[in-house]
Amino acid sequence: MSQEEVLTAVRNLSDCDGNRLVGLVELTGGEPLLQKDIYPLIDHLLADHYRVLIETSGERFIGNLPPAVVRVVDVKCPGSGEGGTFLMENLAALARHDQLKFVLADRKDYEWASDFLKQFRPQDKVGTLIFSPVFGKLDSRPLAEWILEDGLPVRLGLQLHKFIWDPETRGV
Repeated sequence: MSQEEVLTAVRNLSDCDGNRLVGLVELTGGEPLLQKDIYPLIDHLLADHYRVLIETSGERFIGNLPPAVVRVVDVKCPGSGEGGTFLMENLAALARHDQLKFVLADRKDYEWASDFLKQFRPQDKVGTLIFSPVFGKLDSRPLAEWILEDGLPVRLGLQLHKFIWDPETRGV
């Protein structure tokens, strides 16, 4: 979709009286920071008074995003197959309203992410830390138990769409 098509689709989400139904727009899917029109799109959404979230893999610098944007930044752990892609400069660019998400494949990833929290203390910078299991690889229950056992200041994040619809379904 073009930038104008996205803006039109978002603006058209209103009730029969023309009242806005959507106040929040999250930009995700693939890596949104690779899209050439992402910054003008964000500027238009902010000018239209939408709350804008962007979900990014963490491998691109987030410091050029407008301060009002809520950044949901992934830290890929080694077991996810994408470990080592996180750009460490992003830690300094995070704000209190941002979120840092760790994608965990197993207990080793959990220990790695726990060590990351101890070493870099992102909890002192962002308001929300999320530990999310790789769907089909790490069950949520043991992860929840590890978090509780260790008293970590994180939220368990599940990909709810994979529980509601078939995990292979796209566009939901």
